[in-house]
Amino acid sequence: MNIAAKPPLTIRLCGPRGFCAGVDRAIQIVVLALKSYGAPVYVRHEIVHNRYVVEGLEAKGAVFVEELDEIPAEHRAQPVVFSAHGVPKSVPEDANARNLFYLDATCPLVSKVHKQAMRHNRLGRHVVLIGHAGHPEVIGTMGQLPEGSVSLIETVEDADAYQPADPDNLGYVTQTTLSVDDTAGVIARLEQRFPKLTAPAADSICYATTNRQEVVKQAAPGCDLFIIVGAPNSSNSKRLVEVALRAGAKKSILVQRAAELDWNDIGPISTLGLSAGASAPEVIVNEIIEAFRARFDARVELAETVQENEHFLVNRELRNIELTTADMAFVNGD
Repeated sequence: MNIAAKPPLTIRLCGPRGFCAGVDRAIQIVVLALKSYGAPVYVRHEIVHNRYVVEGLEAKGAVFVEELDEIPAEHRAQPVVFSAHGVPKSVPEDANARNLFYLDATCPLVSKVHKQAMRHNRLGRHVVLIGHAGHPEVIGTMGQLPEGSVSLIETVEDADAYQPADPDNLGYVTQTTLSVDDTAGVIARLEQRFPKLTAPAADSICYATTNRQEVVKQAAPGCDLFIIVGAPNSSNSKRLVEVALRAGAKKSILVQRAAELDWNDIGPISTLGLSAGASAPEVIVNEIIEAFRARFDARVELAETVQENEHFLVNRELRNIELTTADMAFVNGD
C-alpha cells in the first residue's frame, strides 16, 4: 500500500514570542500564592488574556471573579490577586475597606505608564491616553487619576476631532500593547495639532509588544499563512495578526488551540509563519507545530530578532516560596 508523501512545509517560528516577563510574573504570583496560602486564591479578572492559562490555574485552585464583592465572607482571609493589566485606584481601596489581603500582579511596565500619567497630572497637564476603550489596562490607567483628567484617543480620526480645553497643556501616554506603527500615526497627528504636547519620560509601548511585532514584520513576507497564537480579547495578539498582513503574509489568523485550525480552509501551503502573543503559553505553540507535522513534512526555522532576558520579581510575600519547573509545566511544557 502506497502512502502519499506529506507535502513539504517550512515553518518560520518567530523569536521572541509568547510570554513576556510581566505575564510570566503574574502567573507565577498566582501559582506561588496557591503554594503558600492554599486554595482558593481569588483572582480579579483574567490574570492574563488567555483561556488556557485561566483554566490551568483554575485546576490548581484559583477562582476568577470580576469584582471583589463576589468573594464569599468565609474566604476573605484568602489572598486576592489583581491581574497583570492593572486596576483603578478604587480597587485596592475597596479591598482595604473589605479587609481583604491582596497581591498586585500589575505588570511593572503598566505601573510605569500609571506613574507617567500621574506625573503629567501633577505637573498640571491634561492626560491624553492612546488606547482601546474598555480594555482593562485602559480602565486601570484612567482610574489612577480623578475623573475628567484623562481623554482617551483610539484613532487618527479621534486625534483630528479632539478639542481639549487647554491645547497648550497636554501630556500623552499609551496602552502598552498597541500597534507600534498605528500609534506612531496617532501621536504624529496629535503633535501636529498640539505642538506643545508633552511625551512621557519613556516609551509606553512595552518592549515585548515592540519585539513581537518587529520579528513578525521580518518573517511575514512570502508566508502563505501566518498563525498567531492568542486569545480574541488579547490586544497584543490581535495587533500581531494585523502586522503580519501588512508586512506581506497572504493570510493571517488568530487561534487559541490547534483544534481550532480549519484544515480545509488552510489548504496547500509551503511557508507558514508562527508566533504567539505575550499571554500565550509555549505548550500551545508546540501543539500547533505538531498538528502541522502530522499533515506536512515540516521543517522549523527560527526567525529571531532579539533575545529577551527581562525578569520581574514577584511580590515580597512570595519570594521565599520555591517555584519549580513542575509548577509551571502546565504553560511552559516539561
